[in-house]
Amino acid sequence: MTVNSYLTNLASSLVLIDDEKISIDTSIRALENRLDLYFGERVIEQHRFGSSTRGTILPRKADENSDIDYMIVFNTKESTYKPQTYLNYLKDFAEKYYSFSEIHQSNPVVVLELNHIKFDLVPARKEEYYYSGSVYYIPSPSNYLMDWITTDPWKYEKDLVSKNAANNYKIKPLIRIIKYWNSLINHQFNSFDLENYTANALYLFCDSLSEFFYSFWKSIQVSSSWNQLLQEKVSFVKREVMEIKDLENQGDQYSAEVKIKKLLPEV
Repeated sequence: MTVNSYLTNLASSLVLIDDEKISIDTSIRALENRLDLYFGERVIEQHRFGSSTRGTILPRKADENSDIDYMIVFNTKESTYKPQTYLNYLKDFAEKYYSFSEIHQSNPVVVLELNHIKFDLVPARKEEYYYSGSVYYIPSPSNYLMDWITTDPWKYEKDLVSKNAANNYKIKPLIRIIKYWNSLINHQFNSFDLENYTANALYLFCDSLSEFFYSFWKSIQVSSSWNQLLQEKVSFVKREVMEIKDLENQGDQYSAEVKIKKLLPEV
C-alpha cells in the first residue's frame, strides 16, 4: 500500500455513514419541530450550516467533538436584545425538551449533547438592507468588543465547493484528514480556523492526495504565538511527513506506510 492509497482510504473512512446521517437527520427534524412549537413566531428561520453541510464533518468514531451547527434566527422586528438573552432562550428551550441530555453554554452558542451527536445552537438575527439585502448576525466571541458579528456560512460553503473542484477534488478529503489529526492532539487548533487554512493554502503541481498532504505540512509554519505543546506537535509532524516523503522517493513504501499509520492511525 502506498501513502496515497492509505490517505485516500483514511479520508473515505472519515465520512459519515448512512446510519449516522439518518440518525442526525431525524434529530434535526425533531429539533426543528420543537423549536417551532416552543417559540412560534418568535423564530423566523432555522438553518443547518457548518461542516455538516460542507462535507467536512468527522464521524463521532473519529472525533467525539463533532457537532452540528444550527442557526436559530429570532424575530427582532419589535426589539433587539443582547446576545445573552437569546442564548438564555435557547438554554431554557433545551432544558424543557432535552432534560436528560447534557446542556451548557459555550460562548457564543448553547451546546446540546445527545447520545449520537452534539448540536451547537446559534442564536441569530436578520437585517434587511437596501443595497446588500439580507445580512445575518450571530453573537460575537467573548473577546470581541461588539455584541454581534455578521456571518455568511453559505458563501464559505460555495467557495469551498469551487476550491475543491479546482484542486482535483482533494481539498475536502484533505480537510477531513487534517481535522482528524487535530482531534488526535486534543483540538489544539480551532476546527474552523484549521479548515479554512487548509482550504486556502497554496497547492502547486499537486495531483494525488498524498501530494496535497505533503504540500500542506510544508506550507504551515510554526508560530511563536502558539503554546509550547502546539509548537512541538506541529514541528514533530512536519519532520515526520518529510521523512515519509523521503522514504517514498527512495522506493521504501513499507517504511513509509508504517510511519504514516503511526502518525494517523486507522479509524
